[in-house]
Amino acid sequence: MTPSEYEFLKRFLKERSGLVLSDDKQYLVESRLVPVARKTGIDTLSALVSALQRGGNAALASNVVEAMTTNESFFFRDKTPFEHFTNTMLPAMLDKRSKTRSFKIWCAAASTGQEPYSLGICLREAGAKVAGWRVRILGTDLSTEVLEKAKAGIYSQFEVQRGLPIQMLLKYFTQQGDLWQINPDLRAMIEWRKLNLLENFSHLGEFDIVFCRNVLIYFDQQTKIDILQRIAKLMPEDGFLVLGAAETVVGLTDAFQPVPGQRGLYQPKQPAARAVPRYAVAGGLTGV
Repeated sequence: MTPSEYEFLKRFLKERSGLVLSDDKQYLVESRLVPVARKTGIDTLSALVSALQRGGNAALASNVVEAMTTNESFFFRDKTPFEHFTNTMLPAMLDKRSKTRSFKIWCAAASTGQEPYSLGICLREAGAKVAGWRVRILGTDLSTEVLEKAKAGIYSQFEVQRGLPIQMLLKYFTQQGDLWQINPDLRAMIEWRKLNLLENFSHLGEFDIVFCRNVLIYFDQQTKIDILQRIAKLMPEDGFLVLGAAETVVGLTDAFQPVPGQRGLYQPKQPAARAVPRYAVAGGLTGV
């Protein structure tokens, strides 16, 4: 791949996905795009770049973006956010939403689904506390391939061993040979949609809790600011935003403020402009 071809790919990926690649990542691009070229019958990476430059091949463009998107995820990843959910966010929702007995969660960049399913397990483990409540969990991602895996809820032995306690595995999964599938009632709690965070997402409606972890680190500063400000518009004043351990709102936006003593947890700092009326999302809510 020539330097000019790599520069084109850097611009292409930033425009399509927000991914910012440094000059020393050419090896990574080549290793991930060679299989894409082979799968589509293209002989070389130079030919693949030429095809992208000509345009008109939406499938190829989508395959390139998906190949370069990091889809690392595992159950109860980093533990702390799920402790915050159980000990801080859920009690707050049970208190502040006692009249409607409902709230909504959005997992942005949900990848292969372990994060939304982990939250679903937390809700199931809450037992009688949430009995009769309606909770909607929406998982979105840029990649069609990972969303299909998330919908199926089927994971390898290696995947379920990463962060998932054995008692929860046996309680919420059914073994299928060498694979494990999440039980139907837990799968039914979650809705999946394809979504690019660079595009308008106001149509999703308002969310009480937003998990947007380990995705902002791949964007440049202005893109981070834009995404955070648009998320703030979808949240009520008493909502919660969860970011990854290496991410922060500090220095980016004053729309959120850290929750004292709760690493990676934030709340809206100022009244957020309402994009749509509360709970006006097609598809309704799913009962816990």
